[in-house]
Amino acid sequence: MPVATYLKEIDKDSSNLIKALQTVQKHEGFISDENLKELAEYFSMPPVEVEGVVSFYAQFKRSKPGQFIISVCDGTACHIKGSDLVKNWITEETGIESGETDDEGVFSVETVACLGCCSLAPVMAVNGKVHGNLSRKKVQKTLRQYREEAHND
Repeated sequence: MPVATYLKEIDKDSSNLIKALQTVQKHEGFISDENLKELAEYFSMPPVEVEGVVSFYAQFKRSKPGQFIISVCDGTACHIKGSDLVKNWITEETGIESGETDDEGVFSVETVACLGCCSLAPVMAVNGKVHGNLSRKKVQKTLRQYREEAHND
């Protein structure tokens, strides 16, 4: 969908670029090359300036995320209770590490500072649904269920 359809309420002043980027990412899931060019046109700026803003802020993604976004908590409680192991188990099961998306487009993995579920440590969330008290078996079973769901869609 053309970027302009998302930006009807946003003034074309360059001070609104971040708000526009957030809006586009909310709808598209990431900022594609085409989105970037359209945003540059919308704000009458060179594409390199828009790319500079996108690359500066970690919140903006330049590649399409997977169907299921796995957020691994690395807060203090989770770290002490084995978040590094959880990340390893996820990598074994999906073949990807934090910041990556698998080739099938099923999973993306990110490490987050805290999910606020310390009593359930170690914890991961998949598209916002929290899974706690994780063990290797729980991680494997959970990710296999999501993979199966993706292939049945």
